[in-house]
Amino acid sequence: MKPTFKNATDWEKAELLMQPSFIRVMDNLRKQLEKSNLVATYEEVQNPFPGHQVILTHEEKSVTMSVWEICFKVCFLEYNFSSEDSTQDSLMVDIDSELFKEKGEIDWDKLEEKTQQTIKTIIENFLNN
Repeated sequence: MKPTFKNATDWEKAELLMQPSFIRVMDNLRKQLEKSNLVATYEEVQNPFPGHQVILTHEEKSVTMSVWEICFKVCFLEYNFSSEDSTQDSLMVDIDSELFKEKGEIDWDKLEEKTQQTIKTIIENFLNN
């Protein structure tokens, strides 16, 4: 689901966060996968927006997720992954202001912590469902 923003300030903060969160998501996925018996494959997609999706596979189970949506889960408060039966094209989101320091710079430690926790939760939910 495409995120929409309440104001230009939130848009600017999202622009600051998206590339670093993408890098952190990919790195943390790699690290978590190295410690597990999950297999990940990546596919390039064009819809709902250009990017990649990751397909996690374990035994007979698999799940497909947009890498950008994982980033959205890191960057935004209470972001829920799109479902195939969703009728919404976009969703109003709130930037996680905890990922910024007082002067507006990214708090790299908090970004890393939230990314690690998000990846860990995704993998645990996949394995336990």
